[in-house]
Amino acid sequence: MPRISAAARRAAVAAGALLASAALAVTATTAQAATGTYSLLVFPDQSHNAVVSFINTAATSVDITMYELRDTSVTSALVAKQKAGVKVRVILDGQHTSVNGTAFNTLRSGGVGVTYSSSAFVYTHQKTVTVDSAKSLVMTGNLDSTYYANDRDYGVFDTDSADVAAIERVFAADYAKTAVTPTDGDNLVWSPTDSQSRLLALINGAQHSLDLEQLEFGDTALVNAIVAAEQRGVAVRVVGMDPSSYGSYFDEVVNAGGSVVTYSSSGGLYVHAKVIVADYGTTTAKVFAGSENFSDNSLNHNRELGLIVSDSGVLSGIESTFATDFANGTPY
Repeated sequence: MPRISAAARRAAVAAGALLASAALAVTATTAQAATGTYSLLVFPDQSHNAVVSFINTAATSVDITMYELRDTSVTSALVAKQKAGVKVRVILDGQHTSVNGTAFNTLRSGGVGVTYSSSAFVYTHQKTVTVDSAKSLVMTGNLDSTYYANDRDYGVFDTDSADVAAIERVFAADYAKTAVTPTDGDNLVWSPTDSQSRLLALINGAQHSLDLEQLEFGDTALVNAIVAAEQRGVAVRVVGMDPSSYGSYFDEVVNAGGSVVTYSSSGGLYVHAKVIVADYGTTTAKVFAGSENFSDNSLNHNRELGLIVSDSGVLSGIESTFATDFANGTPY
């Protein structure tokens, strides 16, 4: 019975794939032009040149925390801004010097304030760009051009003043390698502070549907909550990667009546995203997007950042992209 239910849901999604694709096209066209508090970038549908354009708007400061930085257009833009009198500071993950080393040296030679991350965290996996202490871009993916062509990722521009202030406060502490307890502003989700409890609350609060696009699907507490949601009547769909690593968790979801599709790492789309859409199409709909994977390190030991919002543009853009990815995935 669970697999019949999954097939029925897949058929329904496939029937609406054209509509979803049209909605995505509209979102991709208008995301950067949005004038509200939030706007969405969808990768690889949109170019990472949007990130360079964002950096180029800086008049006073650019603060970046990045797990992997391997994009010469980004480093060139940062050096140019520093030379133009903008204060540029960058935190790169210190466990990935083989990836980050070239960018680190380029930035330092260009006068940019750059440091490797604190050893207080297993990894600094956060992916955030803040310009002029007024607008932040919170991403699910890295600024690593090696992976731009195939990685499914998202970025959310956030101009909420409480969010940006909280991001800048944590950046300053992490840059100086001093202890800080992050605050959530209006919408933020931090690791290792509260991401597991915030994501559990989002999942446990769902009443109608949960759509999840996740690179890593291996946290027992979150998977148990997803299974419990399906068992109480919430329609669960998952887009993921690598059944060999996460098959036992996918089995739990499918056996409870949920639907799972996967992508292969050998080619085509690579699901690097970390998003959850809860109760799409209802007045209580919410979406999470951020750097947090479903893993113990990501939730409890890394420096990570995401956000949970109810913005209609972000919701519709991520949901329409998810629907297309779900329709095109391989049924598990």
